[in-house]
Amino acid sequence: MGSLSIVHWIIIIAVALLLFGGRGKISSLMGDFAEGIKAFKKGMSEDDKAAVTTTPAEPTKTIDHQPAERVTSQQQPESHKAG
Repeated sequence: MGSLSIVHWIIIIAVALLLFGGRGKISSLMGDFAEGIKAFKKGMSEDDKAAVTTTPAEPTKTIDHQPAERVTSQQQPESHKAG
């Protein structure tokens, strides 16, 4: 059982000839596939450029921060004093 008979070899050779022989079907399929990927990438980059140009740039928002006054143990707020 572990070896291939002549019928198996004929089928393998026939499949290989169908795939790789003749007019280069695999290479033409791969070329078409590559063109599809390039077209997809080009379309995605055009969408990104269109989205960037149509969206107006907003100025950067900043928050002015003033440090809080330190509360010492002698200066407790009214809500924290023991009563």
